[in-house]
Amino acid sequence: MKLEDLKVIVTGAAQGMGAHFAKRLFEAGAKVAVGDVNEEALAALPNGIAKRRLDVSKEEDVISFVSWAHEAMGGLNALVNNAGILRDGLLVRKDRKTGEITTLSKEHWDEVIAVNLTGATLMTREVVKKMVETQTAPGVLVQMSSIARHGNRGQSNYAAAKAALAANTVTWAREFAPFGIRVAAIAPGFIETPMTAGMHPKAREALLGMIPVGRPGQPEDVWLGLKFIFECDFFNGRVLDIDGGMAV
Repeated sequence: MKLEDLKVIVTGAAQGMGAHFAKRLFEAGAKVAVGDVNEEALAALPNGIAKRRLDVSKEEDVISFVSWAHEAMGGLNALVNNAGILRDGLLVRKDRKTGEITTLSKEHWDEVIAVNLTGATLMTREVVKKMVETQTAPGVLVQMSSIARHGNRGQSNYAAAKAALAANTVTWAREFAPFGIRVAAIAPGFIETPMTAGMHPKAREALLGMIPVGRPGQPEDVWLGLKFIFECDFFNGRVLDIDGGMAV
């Protein structure tokens, strides 16, 4: 698909990669509708991008948002499921000094699954439903997975959600093929975003040491992968790792 032909929703677009994707798509001539819980940050995006508050973990929000975006753009043929949160912590941890045992709370498990997996699933369901209703084809959906899908210490909730998205990328590619809809995913590595800015310096240094190209990724690096997926009509049902070789 040509970028200028896209009528695309980007979730989690208030900052970081989502905001970068929205700006790049808009600059390329696409019609763009964005959602996030941070309405103030959304307002800073360029005029011409349709903006509205969206909590992807709430079914009623998703249903309403997709209908609004379809009307605002005069159609809908693409989705970038970018919304995500972190609630990191070891499933079970024992303090070496005090012997105290702490665990990952069910609340933190539920929050991450609700946004990162359930939210992406609800968005996918409603966007595809709208496309089928309006007989819109071709279409393309991009899920934001992560190299953490392979497993990562302290991220039981996040890794589970991202692994499920990778699996569902294959499932949905098969299910939606009869409608002319492609589904793909991107698995970023360590990308410089507000989400990663608060990392402990030692943890950051350790991660950088694991990247063969010797630098953290930038939102532009991931955008180039997203652009490829949109434009390459033969890419379908696969996860594109953009991690500087970190998972090698």
